[in-house]
Amino acid sequence: MDISENIKKYKGELPDEVKLVAISKTKPNEDLMEAYRAGQRIFGENKIQEMTDKWEALPGDIEWHMVGHVQRNKVKYMAPFVSLIHAVDSLKLLKEINKRAKQNERTINCLLQIKIAEEDSKFGISAEEAKEILKSEAYGKMENVRVIGLMGMATFTDDQEQVSSEFKYLKSVFDDFKKQFPDLTELSMGMSGDYQIAVKHGSTMVRIGSSIFGARNYN
Repeated sequence: MDISENIKKYKGELPDEVKLVAISKTKPNEDLMEAYRAGQRIFGENKIQEMTDKWEALPGDIEWHMVGHVQRNKVKYMAPFVSLIHAVDSLKLLKEINKRAKQNERTINCLLQIKIAEEDSKFGISAEEAKEILKSEAYGKMENVRVIGLMGMATFTDDQEQVSSEFKYLKSVFDDFKKQFPDLTELSMGMSGDYQIAVKHGSTMVRIGSSIFGARNYN
């Protein structure tokens, strides 16, 4: 895999308004540095401990995105540095992020994860639940957390029609939310296998890992 060539390919292919999140989970620091030297600054991880280790070792201008499911008791470890948490699926989690951000005198940006896939294994909340969170008095009082958009993962299938309809649905939810919550700017959808469909449907942020770094080694 030529990591720097892959970064250049995606940067050349993606529209200017779409951010590339390089999903670097399980990958060694030298792979991230190769992407960094090619101009990549946003990296996504799904394990807080691994992300923290990389944050400590790698250049300070990297923007770290937490893309995996977040356990509340782990938030404190990433609160000093995380730029964006993609998969927020409860008010309780937002409260914890707000508390830890405040301790670090920071404001942490978050996305609410909407469940759009048919598979049971995907986390996420309904559009209605997300709206309730944004309208809640509790969220209104939070000063150190900011929901800046929505995130969703399509069903893992070769059926492009289905993937397309799931992304289209999420985009319609996003457009509907923006009327009420004009601060929402980011729509994170699309991964290595389906990012082109996601971009077509208005994604502002794609999460690409294996197509940049090669297959992951989970040993």
